[in-house]
Amino acid sequence: MPNWAQLISKISSDLGYDERLFKQYGDSLALAEYYEINKGRIGELRSWMDSNWNISIEKIKESKIYKYITKLNFPIIYTTNYDHCLEKAFEVWGKSYKRIVYVDDMVGLDPKTTQIIKFHGDTISDGSIVLTESSYFKRLDFESPLDIKLRSDMLGKSILFIGYSLSDINIRLLIYKLDQLWLKSNKSKRPKSYMFLPTPNPIQELILKNRGIQTIIGSELDKTESIESFLHELL
Repeated sequence: MPNWAQLISKISSDLGYDERLFKQYGDSLALAEYYEINKGRIGELRSWMDSNWNISIEKIKESKIYKYITKLNFPIIYTTNYDHCLEKAFEVWGKSYKRIVYVDDMVGLDPKTTQIIKFHGDTISDGSIVLTESSYFKRLDFESPLDIKLRSDMLGKSILFIGYSLSDINIRLLIYKLDQLWLKSNKSKRPKSYMFLPTPNPIQELILKNRGIQTIIGSELDKTESIESFLHELL
């Protein structure tokens, strides 16, 4: 799939900038914000993302990670990915799911059907995508309907974090807010939550432990193999 660097290359090309010069003018969120201000909307870029992140069914079938996630029967999955790979995996392996992007999608949920919650939006909708600096700041407010659902799920269920970068302030703030909610309540009833780290990180392990998150450390040097091995053991 195209990575952030390729996405910024696309933005710079569309705006007529030299790619190397453009990348010096700000981080990815600021550059995406500049694109939206210049174009008036994010639609063209969102359409390009939808087209270029349309991964084939054959590739999905080859992914052990998607296979294991699907077969583990998680009742609720939150993802910050914009693409539809997870949904395709559920279809490939014959599992029912409900994609949740907007508050309307939360009506009439079946407890037997896995909820796939697109926390940063979906490439099918301009308004849902968290891509620009402004949209990211709004997400950090944690006050939208999806945020209210997330807080409810985090207070009543065990959470397993997989595949997140600890450099992402979004996730670190989320964990901090979860810990603060429980500090004001009966901590003895707090469900255990976990974060899988592909490789050891003693600093993050201690910080996470202090915030009520138990770390699970991978056993392989390669990060992808490490996640595959963990999910296989969990299955």
